[in-house]
Amino acid sequence: MRTPALFLLLVLLVLGALALAVAVGSVHIPPAELWQILRGQQPGLHADILFELRLPRALAAFAVGGMLALAGAQMQVLLGNPLADPYILGISGGAAVGALLAMLSGAALLGVNLAALLGALASMLLVFALAQGRGAWNPTRLLLTGVVVAAGWGALISFLLVTAPQHNLPGMLFWLMGDLSHARHWLPGLAILLLGLLLAQAQARSLNLLARGELQAAALGVAVAPLRLQLYLSTSLLTAGAVSIAGSIGFVGLIVPHLLRLLVGSDHRLLLPSSVLAGGALLTLADTLARTLFAPQQLPVGVLTAMIGVPVFLYLLQRGQGR
Repeated sequence: MRTPALFLLLVLLVLGALALAVAVGSVHIPPAELWQILRGQQPGLHADILFELRLPRALAAFAVGGMLALAGAQMQVLLGNPLADPYILGISGGAAVGALLAMLSGAALLGVNLAALLGALASMLLVFALAQGRGAWNPTRLLLTGVVVAAGWGALISFLLVTAPQHNLPGMLFWLMGDLSHARHWLPGLAILLLGLLLAQAQARSLNLLARGELQAAALGVAVAPLRLQLYLSTSLLTAGAVSIAGSIGFVGLIVPHLLRLLVGSDHRLLLPSSVLAGGALLTLADTLARTLFAPQQLPVGVLTAMIGVPVFLYLLQRGQGR
């Protein structure tokens, strides 16, 4: 009885977050008018604001939050480390370098997003090639390789920021801190999220076994090496999709799976869809707060997720020590 109630609560949370995101802003839209606009009965300025600005941004925020939470839950199984997050293997660093180079070249928004995606994919291939080397790869080698590559990307990002023209810095810094103000292409994000969730759910039982240890999983018939490869590709593509849409947004992929394990346990058949719903709702609410807290000035949403994530993570750490 607890699991259906939790899923219903998460669905209601998502719907409430989306409703709040489209209703709140510099132009207030009353709930009654909002319902009429959604039914197509009241065209006008408020309808344009809703369908061209707020609703695409809210759906993009949900997609990005869901992708990060799903990638985080899978990454923690892949590396056997509950502190792993989607950015730990340098995917976001490669995306950041690609996006910053596109900004410096004067590319349009679509070009920046495409450059970020290509940078993330290049980083994914680089980390995997270096981790594999001449033999089989393992989680420890993959983690160490990802950390080193991420450090290299960080040095290159610092170099680009130092040498960039003054007028490019605000946009570059906003992107690095996570920004959804220009997120309009929500449909590809939702498509990637749905595909990633379907693939992950198909392997949920195997993930449960792998989380208990490689030897136990292999003894129970799990093909460990192909499963790890699928996890790496899936988490990398989810992270690349999220970063290309909104930049680097921290703590969502780390905190959400932790919280949900306290509520639904470690069964990935429940944990994965719950993470998608909770991560999407969290980022949607955080983005709504980021654009309304100091309106008309907008904050990078990554700043708010960090402000929320740090105390929550410290609470979980203290709770774990107490237990």
